[in-house]
Parts: sequence; C-alpha cells; structure tokens
Amino acid sequence: MASDRIVSLAPSATATIAAMGGADRLVGVTTHCELEDRDVETIGGWLNPKYDRLSAVDPDLVCTSDALQRDVTEALRERGYEVFHQEPARLSEVIEGFVDLGAAIGDPAAGERLAAQSRERLTAVRTAVEGRDRPVVYCEEWSDPPMAAGNWVPDAVEAAGGRYPFVQAGERSAEVSQAAIESTNPDHAVLHVCGFGDRVSPERITSREWAIDPEVHVFDDSLLNQPSPRLLDGIEQLVRRLHPEAFVDATGESER
Repeated sequence: MASDRIVSLAPSATATIAAMGGADRLVGVTTHCELEDRDVETIGGWLNPKYDRLSAVDPDLVCTSDALQRDVTEALRERGYEVFHQEPARLSEVIEGFVDLGAAIGDPAAGERLAAQSRERLTAVRTAVEGRDRPVVYCEEWSDPPMAAGNWVPDAVEAAGGRYPFVQAGERSAEVSQAAIESTNPDHAVLHVCGFGDRVSPERITSREWAIDPEVHVFDDSLLNQPSPRLLDGIEQLVRRLHPEAFVDATGESER
C-alpha cells in the first residue's frame, strides 16, 4: 500500500525518496533536510522533532535512520505512528536499503531501479580504478577531537581506489591520535565534517603540528556522511581526486 503522506526525520531518507521521484509525497522534513522546489512543514531537528507539528501533518509513515534516532523511533511508535527505520553500516547495506525504503513507501519498483542504478555507478568506478596504485586516504568526520569516519566510508574509499587503515568498514567513527595518522602518512585527507556542509577550511588539517603532508580535499559532508544516493556522488567525486585520469577513461568527464 502506498504511503501518500510521508514525514522524513532523516536527511538520508529525504534524499532517497526524492531520488525515487516521491518528493511530492513528503509532507514534513527536518531542519537538516534538503528538498528542492517543495514547500513542506519543518518538523524540527532529527534528534528533537516537534511532535505537535508532526501530529498536524498527519503522516501515514515516518522515516528515521541511524542508531542515534532509536529513542526517537521508539517514541514515535509509542505515539502510534507507523515508522520505517534503517541503520545501514556498510556500502552494500546502503544500496540494499534503497530497495527496502521503496517497498516501505509503497513503490518497490522505484527502490529497485535506484538500487540498480547505484550498483551500475559503483561498478563503473571500481572498473576505472582496477589495477591502479592505491593511495592512503584519511577521512575526517569530526575535528575536535579528530575522528576518522567509519561505517560505509571505508568501503567508499576502497571503491574509489584508495586504502583506509583507520577504521574497519562497518564500525562506527573513531577518535584517532596524531601518532596513528603519522604512522600511516596519508597521501590524501578528506574533510567532511558532520553538519558543516563544505564550510570548513583545509587548515583544519594543515595547521596541525602533524608530520604529514597530504593533499587536502573539502567535501560537502552529505557526500560521505549520508547513506543516500548522495553517497554515490561522493564516491565519484572521491575517485576524481584520487585517480582523475581513471575517471576520465571511464566516463569521459573530468573536474579538471
């Protein structure tokens, strides 16, 4: 059964539903969600929704994501809402989650299409970097203290042709020491600081008294932190930084 009135309390769900062509069914989103050309009710933050606003839009389905929203999810269910919750930890789970979300909103074909398109994009990237030298890549999700990104980010770096010796794929992001970073001597450092978009300076890395000299890249945080189709955009952007000549070969495009 299709859900005609959906509230998304997760930016990843908002982006995924929009990519499926279901934006017109969203009647509420959080302050953190990006939704073009749609005037919908803002329900509050993703960890502190305004339940009076939620009640006013009367949703058929509420979407949540990540372990940090478990309490919100439980509170929603106690209030009688139908909730679809996801907690992907690996890149493969992110893509399979598109299928599950499509089914949850009553449009399984859209979810299957989006997953298939994402797998094709991932295959194109992996083919482009096959056999090439793999640079060490450090991805920083938070800067005070410095935290190496976990979950699906190690998978994303591997897919883009890099090596990521900081956090095991599927594990949560973890604080890293200066010694640990220096011992790996990363070739590239990616700043995708949670909640800051691309509004950070490379000096977050270069101003530290670390004995490293990586090429520093600033990414919009949604490109690596969000388990949505934005993650595929992030992987393609990452491979352009690590192997620009490979991606030209594969797609005929370059950012240079």
